[in-house]
Amino acid sequence: MIGLPDGVTACLFDLDGVLTSTATLHQIAWKQTFDEFLAHRSDGDRSPFTPHDYAAYVDGRPRADGVRTFLASRGIRLPEGDADDSPDAETTNGVGNRKNDALLRLIEEKGVQPYSGSVAYLEAARAAGLSIGVVTSSANGEHVLEVAGLTPFVQVRVDGLTIVEQRLRGKPAPDSFLAGARALGVAPGEAAVFEDALSGVEAGRAGGFGYVVGVDRADQADQLLERGADVVVDDLADLLNGAK
Repeated sequence: MIGLPDGVTACLFDLDGVLTSTATLHQIAWKQTFDEFLAHRSDGDRSPFTPHDYAAYVDGRPRADGVRTFLASRGIRLPEGDADDSPDAETTNGVGNRKNDALLRLIEEKGVQPYSGSVAYLEAARAAGLSIGVVTSSANGEHVLEVAGLTPFVQVRVDGLTIVEQRLRGKPAPDSFLAGARALGVAPGEAAVFEDALSGVEAGRAGGFGYVVGVDRADQADQLLERGADVVVDDLADLLNGAK
């Protein structure tokens, strides 16, 4: 009993906030980066980065998209730069790389913890014979899965590096989830998407997936349902207990 409709044969999991608690580290790293950046600006709205900003502009999106979208909300526009820009560069990619450096330091300091309910669900899904993929906007997906001890569960990984290499649109576009389904050899209607980000739930709905599970880690159950989740749970273990 894994709480999915008949006909679903594959699971596509977001990583940060769904399988691991690293969404909290991402939020801390974004706040550190943006608050420092804004403090040195003379233009735009320079008020501190908030949890609302994280949910509305950054969560679930590829790194450069998050920088671009948040700064646009503050009336600030930067040159794009290049993916290998120095973290000190005043470019979209430079600010994104600054955030990534902050995140890697936090992972080194605090480690990565998988949610116990998510591990239980992965075990149940594997035992039921479902295919398992991870779809994350993070370029650190491989590292986070390895540190969390989740690599053995995952047959396919689509991450931020894949998004760049394949020129996929980031969430809320469905491209990365569709790439995950293709890699597993299933049609979108045969796959369930598991997401905690509003943009990720939108992507699952836009892609025509068979079931979209919203994971409410940030007290936004109503918004997850509004964006297209078929069901919202506090923890993936809730699905094992019969929630549908």
